[in-house]
Amino acid sequence: MPALHQLGALELLAAYRRRSLSPVDVVTDVLAHITACEPLLNATYAVDPDCALAAAQASERRWQRSEPLGLLDGVPALLKENIATLGVPIPLGCSATKLLPARADAPPAARMREAGAVILGKTTMPDLGMLSSGLSSFHPLTRNPWNLQRTPGGSSAGAAAATAAGYGPLQVGTDIGGSIRLPAGWCGVFGLKPSHGRVPIGAPYPARVAGPITRSVSDAALLMAVLSQPDWRDHMSLPAEHIDWMSLGRELRGLRIGLMLDAGWGLPPLPEVIAAITSAARAFEEAGAIVEPLAPFIDRGMADGIDRFWRTRAWVDLQAFDAEGQDRVLPFIVAWAEGGSNVGGVDLMHDYHQTLAMRAATVAACQPFDFVLSPVAPIPAFPAELPCPTNDPARPFEHIAYTLPFNMSEQPAASINAGYTAEGLPIGLQIIGRRFDDLGVLQLAKAWEQMRPTQRPWPMSSP
Repeated sequence: MPALHQLGALELLAAYRRRSLSPVDVVTDVLAHITACEPLLNATYAVDPDCALAAAQASERRWQRSEPLGLLDGVPALLKENIATLGVPIPLGCSATKLLPARADAPPAARMREAGAVILGKTTMPDLGMLSSGLSSFHPLTRNPWNLQRTPGGSSAGAAAATAAGYGPLQVGTDIGGSIRLPAGWCGVFGLKPSHGRVPIGAPYPARVAGPITRSVSDAALLMAVLSQPDWRDHMSLPAEHIDWMSLGRELRGLRIGLMLDAGWGLPPLPEVIAAITSAARAFEEAGAIVEPLAPFIDRGMADGIDRFWRTRAWVDLQAFDAEGQDRVLPFIVAWAEGGSNVGGVDLMHDYHQTLAMRAATVAACQPFDFVLSPVAPIPAFPAELPCPTNDPARPFEHIAYTLPFNMSEQPAASINAGYTAEGLPIGLQIIGRRFDDLGVLQLAKAWEQMRPTQRPWPMSSP
């Protein structure tokens, strides 16, 4: 019998129905495991054991009456710190942020509470969510449980690290350029960036989404059944749609799958990464899918335009802090944002149009295929102390060439482990679907989950 903190959400729910496990015992075990691991990982923020145990006790009473509150009753969960939970400040990973209690649950938190999830607390992120690492001016450095000298990725840094380490089965992250898929890939877990608007979020913004980070595809599907419920507060959300999220079976024969090994810009993928992704594509081909190469469709001009557009936005955001506050932001972030300090209106519009150009190119390139496979990142997890692989604010996004296009195109895309480097670091396979085919992405990911070689034991199971 695995330790309670190692069990998935569906396993826990089945045990609760049989009354062979209690939510109180499970939450107690998860909290103890978090306490044991956190001095090494630093993946959590604002964990509240008293509130979590009170919620677990209420869940236990409901299960004893055979009256569960919803799909997640009694399942431990953590949310990325930028997803508001009532009464908890939102530092955004940054020491310059004023710590004001959130006035309400954001939509993902509200849906999870309504479904009975036991929210243990929050997970860490880097300053203002603008790094693919666990480096923060507010939190201690978040590390990767597979190798504590490596980054978990970001900006959903703590969420991916917590999932791999066994901090409960359900985590929620956010993604605007790869912030779910990159850390999921580098931590060997499953992460879904849903279609834009599929999951209502607080403070909606173009390309920004919230989605599940879990150890299994089935647990992510269960969480999507909850997160995708409508909320009027997200004015960019999709209309309510009935989706049978747990219908994960899929015939692979005849599917047309594009294989994108060259992103067209950014860091060149390492041979170990190419080998793992090619092996996955071959498995789909052997199962009857038609796999064809997909040539690069994004150029450096599009990427640089988006980089300058985001720099300008970040520079404007930094002006909300006084001089003392700006001094507390990570210097790397300030140096990067300064690149947008002198962008004029005409140039800014040109850069904004690169987001639309990338969107159009991505949709057109994917159109011939039912799905596309690619690496999540060109390299495995890099040293934990670095803000990004290049450690250069002039070249901060060289590692997001595979993930960024699908934020711009609003397509669903997932990361699932494809294998390991010689050092034992996970390698993420990205699975991209057509716009709004979130279920299809989950189905293809489930198929790979069942086909792939046996996975290595999870790290930090016995800290």
